[in-house]
Amino acid sequence: MALPAPVPSRVFAELVPAQAPALLTPAQEGRGGPPAPSGREVHVSGSAELSAGPDRARVSVRLGSRKEAAGAARSSVTRRLEYIVQAARQRGVPEENMTVTEDFNRVENTYQMEAEVCIIFSDFGKMQNVCNLLIEKLGTSVTISPPHFYHTPEAVDTLRRQVCVAAVGNTRQKAQEVCRLFGQSLGKPLLIREEETREWGGHTESHLPNSPDLLTLQERIQNATAYASCRVFAVFEIKGKENRRNKLL
Repeated sequence: MALPAPVPSRVFAELVPAQAPALLTPAQEGRGGPPAPSGREVHVSGSAELSAGPDRARVSVRLGSRKEAAGAARSSVTRRLEYIVQAARQRGVPEENMTVTEDFNRVENTYQMEAEVCIIFSDFGKMQNVCNLLIEKLGTSVTISPPHFYHTPEAVDTLRRQVCVAAVGNTRQKAQEVCRLFGQSLGKPLLIREEETREWGGHTESHLPNSPDLLTLQERIQNATAYASCRVFAVFEIKGKENRRNKLL
């Protein structure tokens, strides 16, 4: 996925005091000078871009049986269902992350039972172990869907917060470098405003996957990766000349 071109940075600084500086007393000289006069500000805009891989994967395991006797059809499916659930539970999948549905029908002169187990994984390594075990032990008697990777709402909110904080941090660092360039020190923030946010990519739990079955696991994870960018505008106070002692630290 091609990433958008970075937003050009904008820096506006006013270094001339709005009023004549007051004479320093010996005590003030020792503290690095008086507070900055009003109007000495640096205006900076900056941006950040982050990405986050999916934090959940959903796998569906389907199985069925068609027998002349109802009990035989039900028993065949039930044994495999119990094995699937037990295998997932033994590998740390909680009960609330497994959903079992069953469908029992009479087809012509036979009885047909179908079942599906939907398992949600937060650990993709465990997901691979469970799927490999089921294929090894149950073979073609079960059908395992390719994993559907997605983001929980909490993961999306975390990405939004992180990219905003990163943009503010980049903006502050930029303002600090500008002040140092002119031998000034950066003061407190006077204004921080989020100007633009963008999000793209990523999947939600309800997203219907349409990826080809031939994709590798890593390709599926990459397709489900979410991206976010944020641009902020900030105004910082410019203090007096940078204290030589602080500059050496």
